[in-house]
Amino acid sequence: MKAIKLKLYQNMVNYRVPTSFQLKESYPLPPYSTVIGMVHSLCNFKEYKPMKISVCGNYFSKVNDLYTRHEFNNSDDVIKGPAMVELLVDVNLTIHIIPEDQSEEFIDTILKAFRYPKEYPSLGRREDIVLIENVKIVDVKEIKLEKDLNNDEEIFAYIPINFIKKKLVNFGDKKSGINIYGTRYELTKNYSVDSVGTKTDPKTIRKWKKEEVLYSSNIKGFKRKEVPVDDDGEIVFCEL
Repeated sequence: MKAIKLKLYQNMVNYRVPTSFQLKESYPLPPYSTVIGMVHSLCNFKEYKPMKISVCGNYFSKVNDLYTRHEFNNSDDVIKGPAMVELLVDVNLTIHIIPEDQSEEFIDTILKAFRYPKEYPSLGRREDIVLIENVKIVDVKEIKLEKDLNNDEEIFAYIPINFIKKKLVNFGDKKSGINIYGTRYELTKNYSVDSVGTKTDPKTIRKWKKEEVLYSSNIKGFKRKEVPVDDDGEIVFCEL
């Protein structure tokens, strides 16, 4: 399958955890829905285009910063006050975008949107500008590995749970004498708009589709297992 492979850099960024309020916590890497939103914005898509996403990368450190929080009270008045936001520093990302539509025209549309963006691209908050270091088209195939395939130890990834159930990869830090495997997340990907009201009182809600992943590093593809790999010999962390 064809994929658009991105190498991105961000100076300071927050990929907000939806349930965090007093402190806007950040995911360690952008969730699938955040990446898909960036793609749709740059391509000016007016409806959802199905695609698979692989996300890996790392950051140097975390800091907390103040921002002005706006809320509505019961009288619909706007209340302002100070709050804290968690920021990741010096973020490097490798992202694979594998659209369901594999036509040359559609692939080229996404490629050109990143090569010649119509505005400064952002990932996370509106102000979290992205530096696009490289963008290209690669082939992604499930390859039966002739030997173990090691990722860079410093690179973290969202590993789909099915990768673990099928024992396609090994991961985690065991050098310290303590087995550290990773953090489990349910990441939002896309949503449907469901009707929950009546004919006289119509109401709709967003129902999010979520995918279960494990965030970890020191990842190794197992010999004799069929693992998704791109032209550069790097593991692609999504099911084809």
